[in-house]
Amino acid sequence: MNLVDKTVKHVDAQGILTEKIFIGGFSQGACLASEYVIRNPRRYGGLLVFSGGYIGPLNMQRQPNGDLNGMPAFLGCSDMDPHIPLQRVKETTSLLQSMGSQVTEKIYSNMGHTIIHDEIKMAQELISKRL
Repeated sequence: MNLVDKTVKHVDAQGILTEKIFIGGFSQGACLASEYVIRNPRRYGGLLVFSGGYIGPLNMQRQPNGDLNGMPAFLGCSDMDPHIPLQRVKETTSLLQSMGSQVTEKIYSNMGHTIIHDEIKMAQELISKRL
């Protein structure tokens, strides 16, 4: 998480507005991206979560700790992902929404642990709208 924080601070120091910084990843990277945004809430350009969610045990009650000010987020995952329980995706969506994020969640039937074209399209649309 320190590397993500250093990178965000470096980009910010270069004069790029936080509202133009997109944070995202796949699988463990998606978990890290989610956790970073939740722990460091600001209005980023957006959050892109491909088969992931925040870090911790299922049913862990987490309270909102800041305001994401309408930041868009996309969460995509399979309904049968062998590594990411659907419940974790739902918990992440709920927490992000309670922090003021505008979340689009898409659950794909029998997709497996991968990224598909529709998710890339959703991410491209989110980025295009923000830039």
